[in-house]
Amino acid sequence: MLYQRSSQLFAEAEKVIPGGVNSPVRAFKAVGGTPIFVKSAKGAYLLDEDGNQLIDYINSWGPMILGHAFQPVVDAVIEKAKSGTSFGMPTELETQIAALAVKMVPNIDKIRFVNSGTEACMSAIRLARGYTKRDKIIKFAGCYHGHSDSFLIQAGSGAITFGSPNSPGVTTGTAKDTLLANYNDLENVSALIEANKDEIAAIIVEPVAGNMGCIPPNKGFLEGLRRLCTDNGILLIFDEVMTGFRLAAGGVQELFNIKADIVCFGKVIGGGLPVGAFAARNEIMNYLAPLGPVYQAGTLSGNPLAMAAGLAMLQALDSDREIYKRLEEKTAYLAAGIDKVLKANKVDFTINRAGSMISVHFAETPVFDFQTAAKGDNETFKKFFHGLLKEGIYIAPSAYETWFITDALTYEDLDFTIQAIDKVSRTF
Repeated sequence: MLYQRSSQLFAEAEKVIPGGVNSPVRAFKAVGGTPIFVKSAKGAYLLDEDGNQLIDYINSWGPMILGHAFQPVVDAVIEKAKSGTSFGMPTELETQIAALAVKMVPNIDKIRFVNSGTEACMSAIRLARGYTKRDKIIKFAGCYHGHSDSFLIQAGSGAITFGSPNSPGVTTGTAKDTLLANYNDLENVSALIEANKDEIAAIIVEPVAGNMGCIPPNKGFLEGLRRLCTDNGILLIFDEVMTGFRLAAGGVQELFNIKADIVCFGKVIGGGLPVGAFAARNEIMNYLAPLGPVYQAGTLSGNPLAMAAGLAMLQALDSDREIYKRLEEKTAYLAAGIDKVLKANKVDFTINRAGSMISVHFAETPVFDFQTAAKGDNETFKKFFHGLLKEGIYIAPSAYETWFITDALTYEDLDFTIQAIDKVSRTF
């Protein structure tokens, strides 16, 4: 494939945008080469600026669960834009999507909309600190909760890619209040709690990790976190920016029947537009201004375009719960096919999967936390990425990202992908 136009556009972008991109992982630093510039997308396919069609496995990093340019979302946004794009005042739409989200997700009474997953997680932490009157939080190595200062401590994903998990600009005062635990390690979490008795406001976790590749929780891990939080007056925050409305209509809380105290959303809840949200029971959410003392605000929070897109998306998911079965079956089919061809070609690998999230780790041993994910062979991943790109398949340009399956993918697309992986892996 030729990428002449993309290369020209990237050169122009580098002159006026830091690194030529507005989010670091897009720069291809982890895999080498020049980023692909997208012209349009429909269903399961991207069309780049050079006219190449690519099967898409990142789907805008998750929100396109029903495919790109999903018609009900497109129609809702166009129709709403005719009436104005933003007012900075309440609209009926905000209540409609809030009521639907509360109906779909267990254990929440109220939800507040913001503009990104980062903002949702940042606000959830502030709310937890205000509610508990404690300062410290526990996060897990390799989990990414956005680029707020509190979270840039071994943050996975882009931070790993650039070799700077502790970003300059994060003060030591901020860092000291963030305690770092190992994912899937309850003993480690328990020891941190014991060493910081009555100081920890919250534990924030990706209940299915997606920023060190897809890493599901070990059996008993989330249940153990719930128990530790309950016993020690700590709030449990599920960062469901990736998993919310994707792994189940009610997210991981529904999937594993585990109650979190605060849940953060993004991705799917915005239908492809910039939206985040955080939600909890009444007694916690009522601590937010204007009802309570914890301040959080945003001029564009709940703007009509984002709410229209999100409402159309949630309505589609709520009316077709079979989608989760279809996505599970497609993802399982893809995983089985990849497993077969990589084994046949004698490649060392591990496939992790949860619902419609999947990743291929080029590691000899199981991958269950940040340390084991880091043992993957990145040189093999680079060959894998560029080999698939040549075959017309776009996966995340980082070994530390999950793939997202969309219902728009056909079994013909999946077979094509498996055949391409067979072809590429023969060259390793």
